[in-house]
Amino acid sequence: MTQKVAVLGTGKIGEALLSGMIRAGWSPGDLLVTARRPERAEALRTRYGVEVVSNAEAAKRADTLILAVKPQDMGALLTELSPHVPAGRLVISAAAGITTESIEEHLPHEVPVVRVMPNTPVLVDEGMSVLSAGSHAGSDHLARAEEIFKPVGKTLRVPETQQDAATALSGSGPAYFYFLVEAMTDAGILLGLPRDKAHDLIVQAAIGAAVMLRDSGEHPVKLREAVTSPAGTTISAIRELENHGVRAALIAAIEAARDRSRELASGQ
Repeated sequence: MTQKVAVLGTGKIGEALLSGMIRAGWSPGDLLVTARRPERAEALRTRYGVEVVSNAEAAKRADTLILAVKPQDMGALLTELSPHVPAGRLVISAAAGITTESIEEHLPHEVPVVRVMPNTPVLVDEGMSVLSAGSHAGSDHLARAEEIFKPVGKTLRVPETQQDAATALSGSGPAYFYFLVEAMTDAGILLGLPRDKAHDLIVQAAIGAAVMLRDSGEHPVKLREAVTSPAGTTISAIRELENHGVRAALIAAIEAARDRSRELASGQ
């Protein structure tokens, strides 16, 4: 691995990528990072042994630039980078809702751009990163992006027209599960369990269910039916979920997240 990679914006996601790349065998000498605050720069330098540079210096020296900033900061960053990005430099954007076309418009030449939507479980190497190629990016650029993101979870290629849907399902997805765990914990407390015990029961149930979904190859309906005995406790609970429109509410919520992703892309 001899190509230099720069992470511009080393918040939680940016640092997770940096840490994952080093664990996967990247040399700190091949990695550059940028940071706004001097104390943050010193912490990254000390923790990972990487060189901290300016955004302009990163654009000049790195073969791949990872833009891991917030969507509202992307415009200013691209304006700063534009004079310094040469042709052929791979630009990877991890900002929600920002299209490859809008990034290409800010940069000179025909710069290859790959859009990636990671989710927060990249922090524990169990993330999902959804990749789409811009108009000047090919399979080799997607492969390079996958090499960077695979150490922190799985990757999936989709056409960019599906990125807003992927953001709604995967990018925001962990929050839906946390919301469900929070509600189930409250239910456990209502039923007389201490909070810590209710939490442990639900978290382990979630982990076990997720592993079964991943490893069994079974449709979720079949797995649910295996828990649902005739006239039993589970079917009584399922009936109440359906009576309260939980399925419809989830679909509506994910549609709302998709719509907001589209609004971000249009600058709203």
